[in-house]
Amino acid sequence: MSALFERSLLVFEQAGIDALQQSHVLVAGVGGVGGFVIEALARAGVGRLTIIDHDQVSASNMNRQIIALHSTQGRNKADVMRERIADINPHCIVTVRKEFIRPEDMDTLLSDDFDYVIDAIDSLNCKVALVATAVQKGHKVASSMGAGRRIDPSKIALADISRTHGCALARNMRQRLKKQGIQKGVMTVFSTESPKEPGPMEEICGARGRVVNGTASYMPGIFGLMLAGYVIQKLAATACQSTSN
Repeated sequence: MSALFERSLLVFEQAGIDALQQSHVLVAGVGGVGGFVIEALARAGVGRLTIIDHDQVSASNMNRQIIALHSTQGRNKADVMRERIADINPHCIVTVRKEFIRPEDMDTLLSDDFDYVIDAIDSLNCKVALVATAVQKGHKVASSMGAGRRIDPSKIALADISRTHGCALARNMRQRLKKQGIQKGVMTVFSTESPKEPGPMEEICGARGRVVNGTASYMPGIFGLMLAGYVIQKLAATACQSTSN
């Protein structure tokens, strides 16, 4: 048995570990939230990961993204994440897609047999397209709402999209998904905290043509680990339940 699983085995049992090793999870977005999601999945022993991100690591990522280091700046995020996974769990099969996620590409993107699809991207149009297409294809889906301009970890919650509250992004997601006939069935991490008003530095950055949100170093990571924890439990629990029946 690999040392990677010694502690996990004590809580998930062999059936759960086996199920995780046989699972294939897609994570869209390797940023503040997605990086922590992917790391937790790899450390739990998920056997196959498909990760998607076209962006490069920049200096402004360093306050919150697990892959953002002085040594990784300028490199594609998905490539950096793949190398990190190989150093953690070399048996994990990682497929990297270095592309911008567009709504018109969702059918092709989600054509594989994924056990879970995790949305950790920023663009509302792309989030809705990814989640809606995944649900329509029968994939299990988990989605992250916005961690920006929030600082209170105690206000972070997990709930089905139909039961989210106090989050403008989640409200917009609900409304758009409802138009496509989807009202529930998407597990969501969100915050009920009222976001802080944009500060002067955010306004200056915005004037330079970049959309910038203030972000506390710890908030995206908590969002990501909560999503990963939910998915890992579901993947492992399914196997444990089937063996006990």
